[in-house]
Amino acid sequence: MGRIFFGQIILVGLGGFIGSSLRFAMSGWVQRMFPYSQFPYGTMSVNVLGCLLIGYLGGVAEQRQTLEAGTRLFLLVGVLGGFTTFSTFAYESLALAQDSLYFKMMLNVVLQVVIGFSAAWLGLIVARFI
Repeated sequence: MGRIFFGQIILVGLGGFIGSSLRFAMSGWVQRMFPYSQFPYGTMSVNVLGCLLIGYLGGVAEQRQTLEAGTRLFLLVGVLGGFTTFSTFAYESLALAQDSLYFKMMLNVVLQVVIGFSAAWLGLIVARFI
């Protein structure tokens, strides 16, 4: 691995640490506001905020060219990727739509949801029997 690539890994890793820590703190804080609810309000709030932030920061990076490559890696891939991968999924799906690749966008959404849920279900089933 080259020095540049290793530096990028460090940036993403540091950002991921921050994002994951923030996700844990915010999700728990929000969920404690609804102590008797079985609905995952904490996770939903993290996902919605992450999507809002990645849309905004991605838009700023694209429209104003104000975020350098390392800063984008740290914020978008690291911090927000650690905060919620759902934000990355939403951002990539929107990018496909912006490029008028509507079929690929819908395919991405359907496949990720269906395969993701199927994989989680399969993992649960395997864990029960092994």
